[in-house]
Amino acid sequence: MGKKKTPAINSSSTADIAFLLLCYFLMTTTMGSQTGLSRRLPPMPTEDQKLENQKVNKRNILIVKINSHDRLFAGGEPMEITFLKDKVKEFLTNPTNDPNLPEREMKEIEGFGQYPVSKGVISLQNDRGTSYQAYIAVQNELVKAINELRDDFSYNNFGKKFMALDEDQQNIVKDAIPQQISEAEPMEVKRR
Repeated sequence: MGKKKTPAINSSSTADIAFLLLCYFLMTTTMGSQTGLSRRLPPMPTEDQKLENQKVNKRNILIVKINSHDRLFAGGEPMEITFLKDKVKEFLTNPTNDPNLPEREMKEIEGFGQYPVSKGVISLQNDRGTSYQAYIAVQNELVKAINELRDDFSYNNFGKKFMALDEDQQNIVKDAIPQQISEAEPMEVKRR
């Protein structure tokens, strides 16, 4: 009696099928998009534009520093991150017209009229050893302070929050409450 042959499955095209499945999943799967910080860069200067030495009054600058140990300093004094938003709001609004806080300049805002706009600038400086988490937390507090000021202005003048306004009204609010955050190159911030 002869031996019976066992039927075998032809596996010569298995690699081709695996390759096709891989291609299918790569094309149909959506990849998570990376998110970052939304910042608008200043326009590039033209070639014939002269470089001006812009002097900014010291009272118009709030220096926010984060050292390599993730300690926060605002206006030269140590601070907990939970108090940063309120400090920035007070700095930008200068409610008591304090001579140590930023000055305000009357500006003509198109579609609104005259409004005293703060000349305040927030200068963010961090150490090379600052953790990304601390840096993002400080960024969030700075933007949150400006967003709350914009919401207050929007509610007082238009009766609704900033995000509920139309584009023209949002531009008025942005002109009245500008977001002026300056970021310096990472450097060595002293420990305290």
